[in-house]
Amino acid sequence: MDASRQQRVTIVVGSMPKLRPFAKMRHDAERNRWVILAPERVLALNVAAVAVLNLCDGRRTVAQIARELATTYRAPDHRIRQDVIAMLQQLADKGIVSA
Repeated sequence: MDASRQQRVTIVVGSMPKLRPFAKMRHDAERNRWVILAPERVLALNVAAVAVLNLCDGRRTVAQIARELATTYRAPDHRIRQDVIAMLQQLADKGIVSA
C-alpha cells in the first residue's frame, strides 16, 4: 500500500469519533447554516449532522452519542445508532472524522 494513502477508518458502535484537527465546524452567518471547513472544501451540514457532530468529542462512543440523541429526540436507539454510524462513516470516508 502506498504510504501516502490514509488507511480507511471504519465507524462502529465503540468508535470515539471526532473531527480531524484540520476540519472546523462553523456557523456561516451570511447563509445561516452550519458548515465544516476543511482544506479545499466546505461541507454544508443539516440540523441532524450538527446535533451529532456537537457530541463527537473523541471521548463519547457512537453508542453513547446515539443514546443521548435518542433520549433528546425520543426516537428508537437502534435507528439513531444506524443513522449516526452511516453519517459518520461518510465523513470518515472523506477524511473529515477520525475514530
